[in-house]
Order: sequence, then C-alpha cells, then structure tokens
Amino acid sequence: MASKPGILTEWPWTPLGNLKYLVLAPWAIHATYSFLTKDGKERDVSHFLIFPFLLLRMLHNQLWISLSRHQTAKGNNRIVDKGIEFEQVDRERNWDDQIIFNGIIFYVGYFTLPGGKNMPFWRADGVVITMLLHMGPVEFLYYWLHRALHHHYLYSRYHSHHHSSIVTEPITSVIHPFAEHIGYFLLFAIPLLTLNFTRTGSIVAFLGYISYIDFMNNMGHCNFELVPKWLFSIFPFLKYLMYTPSFHSLHHTQFRTNYSLFMPFYDYIYGTTDNSTDVLYEKSLTRPEESPDVVHLTHLTTPDSIYHIRLGFASLASKPYISKWYLRVILWPLTSAYMMLFWICSRTFVLERNQFNKLKSQTWVIPKYMIQYLLEWKNELVNNLIEEAILDAEERGVKVLSLGLLNQGEDLNVYGELYIRRNPKLKMKVVDGSSLAVAVLLNSIPKGTTQVLFRGKLSKVAYFTVLALCQKRIQVTCSVEEE
Repeated sequence: MASKPGILTEWPWTPLGNLKYLVLAPWAIHATYSFLTKDGKERDVSHFLIFPFLLLRMLHNQLWISLSRHQTAKGNNRIVDKGIEFEQVDRERNWDDQIIFNGIIFYVGYFTLPGGKNMPFWRADGVVITMLLHMGPVEFLYYWLHRALHHHYLYSRYHSHHHSSIVTEPITSVIHPFAEHIGYFLLFAIPLLTLNFTRTGSIVAFLGYISYIDFMNNMGHCNFELVPKWLFSIFPFLKYLMYTPSFHSLHHTQFRTNYSLFMPFYDYIYGTTDNSTDVLYEKSLTRPEESPDVVHLTHLTTPDSIYHIRLGFASLASKPYISKWYLRVILWPLTSAYMMLFWICSRTFVLERNQFNKLKSQTWVIPKYMIQYLLEWKNELVNNLIEEAILDAEERGVKVLSLGLLNQGEDLNVYGELYIRRNPKLKMKVVDGSSLAVAVLLNSIPKGTTQVLFRGKLSKVAYFTVLALCQKRIQVTCSVEEE
C-alpha cells in the first residue's frame, strides 16, 4: 500500500477475494460456447483465444517466479543480496489482478472496436508498426510518466506501493495501484489501437506484443542477471534497446535513476542512467554460487506438493499443507509433467535460502515422492541421490547437513549411518534431527515430573529421550513388555 493511498488504489473486485476470477466467467463461457457451436466460417479464433491466452500469461508469470526464486536461492548471478520479507510476499500475492483487468478490456474491445473481430493470424506490416510505435511513443511517454510518478505527490499516493519492494521478484513488475495500471494500459494500447483502426492487426501482433511486455517485465525484476555479456559484445547497440535485470534493479535501490521501460536509450539521452550500471552488470554476471553453512535435505511428498513449496504458489506455500481439489482436477496435466520430469531427470535442486545473522542456510530437495520411498526396489536410487547431495555439500564446505524425515529412514539408511560408513573421511556433520526432537520433548515435560509412561513401540528419538530422562533420575515405564 502507498504511504498516502490516492483514489482508485484498490482493484474493483478486491472485496470478492478468491471469487474475483468469476468476473471473467461470462465472457470466457460465451467465447467458448460460440466457438464450439458455430460452423467453420462463423467461428472467430481471435475471440476464442482470449481466455486461453490469459491462462498462458498466468503460467508464464508463475514459471518466472519459480525460476527466479530457485536462481536467487542458489546465489549465482544474484543482484541484491537480501531475502524477501513475508510482508512483500503477501503484498504481491494479487499479481494476477492485472491479467483479469486486461481480460475484461480485451473482451470489451472485441465487441466494440471495428477491427476487433476476425483478425487474421499474421500480417507483417502490423508487426512492424507495433515495433515502431513501441520504440517511439510508448517508450518516450512511459519514461516521462515514470519520472512524474516519482514526484512526491504521485509517489506517496501511488508509485511508492511498487517501490516498497527493494528486492524485486518477477511479479513485482505488476504490483501497482489500480490507477497506475489504467495509465500503463493506455500507453500499451497505442500500438494495439493503431493496428485496429488501420486494419493491420493480427493475432500474432496482438498476442506477441502482450507476451513481449510480460517477458520483459518479468526479466527486469527477477533479481539475477541472465543476459550474457557476449550478446552485447556481438550487438553493441542492444545496450540501448534492451535493459537488463541489474539495470532495473538499480532503479529500485537508487530510486532516481534508470527510469526507462524496456529500452534504456531515453535514460542515456536525458542523463538519468546510473553511473554504476555497467559495474553492477559485470559484478552480477561473475557472482559465484553461494556456499551455505547449513543444508537441510528434504523431499517431496504427494504429487501436488510441488505447488506448496516456495518455488510453487505463494498462497499455498504460506499455509499448512492441505490437498486442494483444483490442483488434482485442473492442474493434473502440469502435475503429471512434473512427475515425468522428476522421473527422467533426478537431480537435487535448491529450494530456498535463509540467513540468521552470519549463518547461511539452504534447503535442498531430493526430487522423489513419498510413494517412491515406500518402494523397496527404489532404495538404492534414493540412497545414491542422498549420497550425491552429501558429497556435493562436503565439496562446497557445508558444516552441517540435516536429513529430512524420509531421507533418514531406518530401513533406508539407518538414520544416515550408511553414508557415514561409506564416507568415513567426511568433515561435515550429517544429522537426522534426533537431538533437536529430544530437546523439544524434554522441554515439554513439566518441571518436577518424577514418572513418565511411554506407549507404543519405541523409536530412535524415544530411546534417546528415555536415556536423557533416566540421567535426570526420572522413572520411565513402557507399556510394551519387550521394550
């Protein structure tokens, strides 16, 4: 929220909560029904494609979110060396509001504009016009609009909401008050309306231009440098036609420089390019992968658990795990694709990073599901993946590696003892969390307790707990005679 919210700050459908998607339902249903019931000559592909295109944009943005969080967790090419606060995650959760807004405008434009219906698939002149109008009027007007938004009056009421995120993520690019999005869409509508009124529009020009905006927005806010140096070496003029993530990151840390949309030449023309732009670009490109002090080696559980981790959906990752029906029903093709990918490409990946004062920690994930841990014939494969991760951590200088619940099974690897026997020269400590669990249990026992009853079969944690209790001269009784 801006420091002094102005008018039209909130989205009109904010009170609807998760029901906001129903705003598009009548339009999407009508387009789909018309496409399915009409014959070939009367079908309008451009009308039907609006809703699938909106879904594709959501997927595109989510892929950028996952890629950015994975890459910044690894550390190589990271630009701003800070973590994301929970407040920012919550503030940026409504990133799909602008897609709903665009969808309404697309449908209204289809029915009201003269050239909105029955667009051809391709027209070369329309594509050229779109490129020229973006490089000219759109970039120029955006530059000056952006500078105006940094005036204290507009900044405090609108643009400060966007700049609340110093460490940016791809979706930071679209986190603006409703009023700002209206202004931005009016700018981006210049090429689209020109194509409409000159009857040079096409499906490729329309969808391609919006996809270009999405791609550049996401790339510029991803907080890791991915534009290779050789690209600017071969094509030096691209420096003025394409910004980089480090270029725009400076705008979020310095505020008064690097105002351009996607093409920095107006910053160079008007002298607002940050002096450290090239230095930060070089530094980010050569930044090595981070070596943590502590690694927690976890695993997946159910097939849809991939959406609940930090690389998945923030709205799910921020809450206790509960299986959602729409993940099973609607996203099963994507879930199946992930399962197939993990089946073919079994490689441990970095999930997240955290820092506690000077202690750096990372969470790594073994890409195996719970069902695979229960299959005895999969034990050797899982153990090999765990051992590879342990040796990788040892090579990076990790001091402590803790094994997640299923990665420390007694039948699988005897609580991690298997890897210690195989690699007796390990300098790193491999732990299973038993001592921490015992400490929690002991701390939960009221002071002054003289007797404790253990029920059921004793586990490793239970044995250590019993030992600790006996050392405190507390009498321990077991309900199972064998124990």
